[in-house]
Amino acid sequence: MEPASVVAAGGGALDIGAACALGIGLTGLGAALAQGRAVAAALEGTTRNPGTLYRARNLMILGLGMIESVLVLVVVFLLTKM
Repeated sequence: MEPASVVAAGGGALDIGAACALGIGLTGLGAALAQGRAVAAALEGTTRNPGTLYRARNLMILGLGMIESVLVLVVVFLLTKM
């Protein structure tokens, strides 16, 4: 069958489990990259101005918590859709 007829018949190249696994993997990759950038920016800011150590650390921890919450929400959402 041609790909267009498979889609028209209601089938797809990927089943829902594979799509969810791909979504979780890409979300994990994005979260890891975002956390790395957040820590690097906080360390760079603290290096430039050591007086802001505690404020930068607190904001970094808050941001990392938000990034993790997005990852957890996506994983829960995708696992409930399976």
